[in-house]
Amino acid sequence: MTRVKGGGKSRRRHKKILKMTKGMYGTRRRLFRRANEAMLKSLWYAYRDRRTRKRDLRRLWISRINAGARINGTTYSRLIHALKEADIHLNRKVLADLVVRDPHAFREIVKAAKI
Repeated sequence: MTRVKGGGKSRRRHKKILKMTKGMYGTRRRLFRRANEAMLKSLWYAYRDRRTRKRDLRRLWISRINAGARINGTTYSRLIHALKEADIHLNRKVLADLVVRDPHAFREIVKAAKI
């Protein structure tokens, strides 16, 4: 059987990795081995932090709802409980948006929850 050299395939693979690390500093964008390590690490960080971002945003929403609730004379936990009791189905993202953009509407929701 004849020998097959992988030059063309390797070149394309290396170029793909180096293209992904464009914009990185030093050897991380110039040398294949370092670029490959950097690319694998960056993909892992991206995967991990997509989940972390969801966690962070939920914490932000809860903080904003709590601030809005306290302005209206209650607390976050009492408000959420009252909303569930009143069968008002608004998620934390929407409630936090109302606190920031339309405080009057948020006040009405707090009143509707009958705290």
